[in-house]
Amino acid sequence: MPAKDVVNDEPRGEGLGILRVMACGVAALLWLLGASCASIPPVQPLQRFEFEHPEMGMSFRITLYAPDQMTASNAAARAFGRMEDLNGIMSDYDPDSELSRLSLSSGQGREVAVGDDLWFVLCRAQELARRSEGAFDVTVGPYVQLWRRARRQLKLPEPVLLAQARAAVGWQHVRLNPARHAVELEKPGMRLDLGGIAKGYAVAESIKVLRQAGCPRALVEGGGDMALGDAPPGRDGWRVQLETLDATNAPPRRFLALHNVCISTSSDLYQRLEIDGKRYSHIVDPRTGIGLTDHSVVNVIAPEGIDSDSLTKVMAVLGPKRGLPLVEATRGAVARIVRNPAEGVIEVTESRGFKRYEAKP
Repeated sequence: MPAKDVVNDEPRGEGLGILRVMACGVAALLWLLGASCASIPPVQPLQRFEFEHPEMGMSFRITLYAPDQMTASNAAARAFGRMEDLNGIMSDYDPDSELSRLSLSSGQGREVAVGDDLWFVLCRAQELARRSEGAFDVTVGPYVQLWRRARRQLKLPEPVLLAQARAAVGWQHVRLNPARHAVELEKPGMRLDLGGIAKGYAVAESIKVLRQAGCPRALVEGGGDMALGDAPPGRDGWRVQLETLDATNAPPRRFLALHNVCISTSSDLYQRLEIDGKRYSHIVDPRTGIGLTDHSVVNVIAPEGIDSDSLTKVMAVLGPKRGLPLVEATRGAVARIVRNPAEGVIEVTESRGFKRYEAKP
């Protein structure tokens, strides 16, 4: 049987009546919607705000978009408050910080219970120390103290002092007790230094606070570490410029477009010691106690600031051949390293996927 059109056989007059009722209902609904919309204030356009605050021995900068000054100021104050709290926990300069009190317990054969933030950072630090076979090590504090003094005095640390420091260094001597969230530092004189991991954690935590405060379009930057939230209005990301080597034939500066990631940079461009024409970085190899002499700039992008920060140190210490596989084994992480290993020699190495972050011209 051939198909045929289905025709409404409802009496014509009743159909028109139903249509009139429907039309009246739609008109009434539109009137109500119009009245409701008229009572809603127009959405305010987002404005750009910038704030700076000294913390952790440096200046932190927050850039965010908000509808008004009050919203922006309140959000920034909350984010800086979070940074202040973390500094009070993880500073190795503050003798009253939680980290300093933990270091004072070294060699006493006892565990010290720590708070959630310090526990989290130490667990992640120990995990990376194990993965990198000691190229990352937060027990490096005794070495760091020697090199800070060396930069002030413009002289290399004495070999005898390096030997004394070496006796108090070793990630294997940090014992974590998950049941109590407690830590024991087994060797006398151990001093923890979270300078290679805490700032990345702090900027990422600050972005979380800004998002909770209603400002998801934000950027937090401090000391080579940056956390980025949602992109600015009408943009595909925050435009970030990469540092380049201060060497002849160094590659040109590059620009990235980033959002909802963290990026960290480690280099000897600003903190270093030069003795007899040799350049020593402020980044110390935990396995030798000597400041790095491989002139380089390392960038790591990762979903978490605690990873981007710490992995730059691993890349700087191990170099691209051994460091890059560790980065690429970390969820969502990519890296770039530019090295000047010898006079007139420039090497650029990137992990897979780094180019996807390049800004459009």
